[in-house]
Amino acid sequence: MARLPRLSVTDLPHLVLWQGHNRHAVFADDDDRQAFLALLTDAAAREGVELHAYALLDVSLWLLVTPRRVGALPRLMQGVGRTYVRRFNQRHGRTGTLWEGRYRATVLAPQELLAALVFLDHQPVRAGLASAPEDWAWSSHRHYAGAASLRALHAPAAWWGLGDTPFAREAAYRQRVHDGLPPEHERRLHEAAVKGWPLGDAQFLAALEAQTGRRARPARPGRPRKGGSKSVPKLS
Repeated sequence: MARLPRLSVTDLPHLVLWQGHNRHAVFADDDDRQAFLALLTDAAAREGVELHAYALLDVSLWLLVTPRRVGALPRLMQGVGRTYVRRFNQRHGRTGTLWEGRYRATVLAPQELLAALVFLDHQPVRAGLASAPEDWAWSSHRHYAGAASLRALHAPAAWWGLGDTPFAREAAYRQRVHDGLPPEHERRLHEAAVKGWPLGDAQFLAALEAQTGRRARPARPGRPRKGGSKSVPKLS
């Protein structure tokens, strides 16, 4: 079955995953991470993409973004990806591809934004790079927890709703990160990013299908029975 085109929807948050080819490192050191982050923030401002969160690991990276212009997310990823690969290859004396083909991305319902922020904060821990989210310098955790100020980040509305003052918001967010996500919720976020199926409730998915004219949920497994209707089953 042909793969559906990657879905990119203006004014909705997207969870993005990009991995190294054959699980090779895409960042050899902190200089690489700093260079990538500079390219990313410049290109995001130029293309009209709000950068909410990031986690730069060793063999992969995660982003949480909202494109504000049609086609902005693909342009951002293609431009940053190509420029960074040239720099990486020149700096480390290598040739050839760096990325595992296309980046992976999924559309999120706005209600998933806080969970996605927490999810990204825990990726360095899951990758064995840090013992706690606050110990990893190359994620957006410290910005939302009140330990640093990263001007390039756009805090989502859900984060602003955590409290009436900066102190209250930061304390509430630190508690959410400390509590973590239920394993099933983590699994859904990871699977959505890898497979590209949007994540949200039935009402959100139905509205997205109406807006984009394409399926937002996998088709039911199996084939129609012989002699039965060949129409596509209704989405539930």
